Amino acid sequence: MSTPAIRILFLAVLLTPSLASGQSGAQNAIPTKHNEATVAELQAEMASGALTSEGLTQEYIARILALDQSGPGVNAVIELNPDALVMARNADALRRQGIVKGPLHGIPVLLKDNIDTGDKMQTSAGSFALVGMPALRDSTVAANLRAGGAVILGKTNLSEWANFRSFESISGWSGRGGQTHNPYGIDRNPCGSSSGSGAAASANFAAVSFGSETDGSIVCPANANGVVGIKPTVGLTSRAGVVPAPSTDAIRRQAASRWAGRERARRVLRTSRPTTRSL
Repeated sequence: MSTPAIRILFLAVLLTPSLASGQSGAQNAIPTKHNEATVAELQAEMASGALTSEGLTQEYIARILALDQSGPGVNAVIELNPDALVMARNADALRRQGIVKGPLHGIPVLLKDNIDTGDKMQTSAGSFALVGMPALRDSTVAANLRAGGAVILGKTNLSEWANFRSFESISGWSGRGGQTHNPYGIDRNPCGSSSGSGAAASANFAAVSFGSETDGSIVCPANANGVVGIKPTVGLTSRAGVVPAPSTDAIRRQAASRWAGRERARRVLRTSRPTTRSL
């Protein structure tokens, strides 16, 4: 079985009966209700009871399966978190108890595949060399997101080793993930090593996605895919648990489809703890 086929099969198991029954209209309808919604708008719906984190997570999974792994084949998502729906249900349960951990509570987010998550997902930097050796613990970024109640939906594809693979690397291509495409023109360059994060936000596969930059890996995919890209000051957010992460200039960031979401993501990620050594 080919690698893309394996990935599609893995993603398909996340389509629970509740997800299938939750689709209105045609069986294969693609959710569009929350396209371009800001984090503030999504939080307002959740606060009013009109939307649940579980329902929103199901919508994004359905879009990924229909448009990323099938249909036009954006190919921005390299792996979905098998615990995403559990995280969403837990966020909903806390909200019902009056507990909202932060501005991203219950919001599904995607992380670039060079950001460690100490869970069932791989952190491979797009390389087969790291497949089968998942991270033992969260990166500081992932830990902050969990602590803030965010739903870690999955990992995004990237230029293998974040463009450190060779001097002739291709934007958005990795051995493990294949080639990521630009949602605005499927045959166009998504640009930058965080191309999967940029393309995923652009295609409304998550409200917020996260990547990294040393030189252009945030600003280029943000520009090419038509999303807001935030490149924070070095050290403002932790680089611990990122592959690779040169100690002088690799940066954590968020790519949000709308400008209004950038401050909420920054508040969750920012840490007063000193950045530990890069991995």
